[in-house]
Amino acid sequence: MIQLLFTLIFSEGAMIALLLFKTPLRKLVIMGLDRLKRGRGPLVVKTVAGTILVVLLSSVYSMVNIQKHEIEDGGAINPTDQVLMAKHLLETTLMGGILFLGLMIDRLHHYIRELRIRRKGMEAVKKQSRGSEDGKFTFSEEMKSVEEERTRLRAELRRLESELQSKIKDADVAEANVSALRKQSEGFLLEYDRLLEENQNLRNKLQSLDRKLSHSGSKKNI
Repeated sequence: MIQLLFTLIFSEGAMIALLLFKTPLRKLVIMGLDRLKRGRGPLVVKTVAGTILVVLLSSVYSMVNIQKHEIEDGGAINPTDQVLMAKHLLETTLMGGILFLGLMIDRLHHYIRELRIRRKGMEAVKKQSRGSEDGKFTFSEEMKSVEEERTRLRAELRRLESELQSKIKDADVAEANVSALRKQSEGFLLEYDRLLEENQNLRNKLQSLDRKLSHSGSKKNI
């Protein structure tokens, strides 16, 4: 039994050393403890610890009985009781050390998990803050591009308005020219009608004169 207790206490000491120093085996130990604390693992651990505690109390009780016998015998103790006393004392010390180291392993594992959770939380907060900063930078860039696009559209609108005013002026000038040409053509038409009328009048006068001349000539011949 003493060899088993020494094996357990050395195993727990090695496990504590692995938990204290960051080595590749530390992750394996943490994973093993995580699995041990799931399902029926805690119940098994508590059962083993309870058994060790009962054996420890039994050894203490045996040591107390040996001391009582020594007191009753007037301070004399036989070699067998000395051997049993030393054996129970060694077992009690080893079992107390096993329970203490087991408690240390449990607390170390708990604190390491808490530290990992806090680190993950801090990393998530940092990533979120970086994402928000990147979002703000992207938003500012988008606002800048929108402002540039707005300025460009305003300049384009002013240019189009200027071209529109120029086209309106050209249209007004063309309309004025068309109106002047229309009036001029109307004047030409009136003048043409007047000339036609004068021409017709002259023809009529010439025909009248021709008739008079022909009539007077006929009278002279008679």
